[in-house]
Amino acid sequence: MREWFSDASHLTWVLLAVHIILGAIAVAYISARRRPATAIAWMLTIIFIPYIGIVAFAMVGFSRLPKSRRDKQKFVNDLILERTEGFDQLSHKEDWPQGLPGLVTLNSTLGALPMVGGNDVELLPDYHGSIAAMAAAIDEAHSYVNVEFYILVADQATEPFFAALERAVQRGVTVRVLSDHLASLMNPGRKTTLARLEAMGAEYHAMLPLRPLKGQWSRIDLRNHRKLMVVDGQMGFSGSQNLVHESYNKKKNIARGLRWHELMMRTHGPAVRELDAVFVTDWYSETDELLILDTSPVVLNPAPHLVDVQVVPSGPSFENDNNLKLFVAMIHQATERVSITSPYFVPEDSVLLAMITAAGRGLSVELFVSEIGDQAMVYHAQRSYYEALLRAGVQIYLYKAPEVLHAKHFSIDSDVAVVGSSNMDVRSFSLNMEISVLIHSADFVDQLRIIEDGYRANSRELELADWVKRPVMEKFWDSVARLTSNLQ
Repeated sequence: MREWFSDASHLTWVLLAVHIILGAIAVAYISARRRPATAIAWMLTIIFIPYIGIVAFAMVGFSRLPKSRRDKQKFVNDLILERTEGFDQLSHKEDWPQGLPGLVTLNSTLGALPMVGGNDVELLPDYHGSIAAMAAAIDEAHSYVNVEFYILVADQATEPFFAALERAVQRGVTVRVLSDHLASLMNPGRKTTLARLEAMGAEYHAMLPLRPLKGQWSRIDLRNHRKLMVVDGQMGFSGSQNLVHESYNKKKNIARGLRWHELMMRTHGPAVRELDAVFVTDWYSETDELLILDTSPVVLNPAPHLVDVQVVPSGPSFENDNNLKLFVAMIHQATERVSITSPYFVPEDSVLLAMITAAGRGLSVELFVSEIGDQAMVYHAQRSYYEALLRAGVQIYLYKAPEVLHAKHFSIDSDVAVVGSSNMDVRSFSLNMEISVLIHSADFVDQLRIIEDGYRANSRELELADWVKRPVMEKFWDSVARLTSNLQ
């Protein structure tokens, strides 16, 4: 037998057989419950570089959290459904546009949270102004402050926030804090931040920790990307902004002069308890402590300016790509206009087709993205989609460097919008835990339009004639990056 294997031709046949078997397994297993583009990308990787490809797939090829965490999500979802029975009657359905009821039902089915009326929602487009607003809200806290941010760093910019947390703890307020473990490891100031939280007496836990020696491990790129804060169940904040200096304190960003431009939202009303339900779910997932869900009756203020709001959580703890389904449905429901702002735009095929189709239907379709990128692969991948969009009639605005437009919002027609943490890319659709907020309000969309006008004034509109003339090597790297974007 040893002599047989020592023969080079025999060894070649053995390796070929192993290769074929691996390819067959890849076809049968990888193609199950994956988008065709994703499955093909993984199969080609495993076939052409089998051993490296298998290791890569084992590390990052599964787009769902462990069953135990998904079971916790379902358990809390069931509690939420019991608690919110009849809440949908509190919204103003008689004023909804034709397509909105279907969107609301879709979101409720996937994420368990209803759309409720009686909310006051305010946009916070100023980076330091939103931090000041959150600090002021903390100073009004009497019972608890729940904080959940993908990146949370104590630095010069966030000092007002951390100082407010310290004052809250001193008053006897319970302060609970969650931040993503890997994001903390990758950003400067982690030790200082954790020491600050411990010293003040806040209850802190890392989300999706990567601590194999303690039995804590999951796919490394399944991350909790949510940004939210709730004070006493009465005031909530959500949006795109991480709690960190606008340069992220990274030397390369500072050297390039990069500054992040964000959009946060402050909410008063019944929807705040839905934001809190998302925090409760994540806290339970990380600590096994199930906080009490607010079950008190909701009393709506009949003031005409108050709006209907639905919180839409999504991510690998759910069985469906909640935000992807919402975004695609919204684009197809649009009858006049589609406006999308996304810092990382690597659309799933259904999103791309929906945008191209909307433009073909004669709708005004516009996309705001950054002129400059902080992540090379994503930056080149998203550029590969511009030509198809421009040829379809989509207007693309490149927000001028050195600011990075990191805001994430999406509106259709004149009265429906989404603001949240989700990018328009594969990572946010399938890999990251995100939170989006669906809003029905013409006044709110008008405010969003004013912010978009500011983007447009600070942007360069991309023209098809100029774009197709870009250097050949740029086109090459754009295409290469596009191919790798489906490896998830």
